[in-house]
Amino acid sequence: MIIPTLNAADTLPSALAALEGARVGEILVVDGGSDDATRAVAAAAGAKVLTAPRGRGTQLAAGAAAAAGEWLLFVHADCRLDPEWTQAVAAFMTAASGSERAGYFDLALDDPSPAARRLERLVAWRCRWLALPYGDQGLLIARTLYEAMGGFAPLPLMEDVDIVRRLGRRRLRRLGVRCLASARRYRHGGYWSRPLRNLVCLGLYFAGVAPRRIARLYG
Repeated sequence: MIIPTLNAADTLPSALAALEGARVGEILVVDGGSDDATRAVAAAAGAKVLTAPRGRGTQLAAGAAAAAGEWLLFVHADCRLDPEWTQAVAAFMTAASGSERAGYFDLALDDPSPAARRLERLVAWRCRWLALPYGDQGLLIARTLYEAMGGFAPLPLMEDVDIVRRLGRRRLRRLGVRCLASARRYRHGGYWSRPLRNLVCLGLYFAGVAPRRIARLYG
């Protein structure tokens, strides 16, 4: 499992605690230069801590290069997987065509508000009709497929959109298990304004604007 971090000392403990008792193999925390206790938190939990130049795409690529397993699972530091995730992942990996596809989790937000449920439905629609799961839904992929696709590009933003577009709809599958993500950015940025800003960023990316320029708008 590969987890990119940047000043994630407040969310990383719960993400790692959700993995306790599960047979996940190695856990690689790839830090992009945190100035809080992120690296200490990861080390105390038994994770292997790496450092890489800041930028989620760069960090994810570094983690994949350092990982020893034949399967790679990428998860964000502010996400917690439902207890059933190990069974879902095992079933995916042992399926006859599993190594030819990539799996993603269903997004859930740790907010009981109706606005959060509405956003979850919009994300499910986006995944179903546009085949665009984002990084906060995780990505499970065989190393052979990951390397054949060229892996994560060293992008500061849109690294998740970039790789799922290269994978294409036919190679993406729902794992059928929730990934509970922090709703902090939506509570802070607004349940309407934050998704709208994300949509603008996505449109700019599809229009060919460089991700480093889009990152300034994304914040």
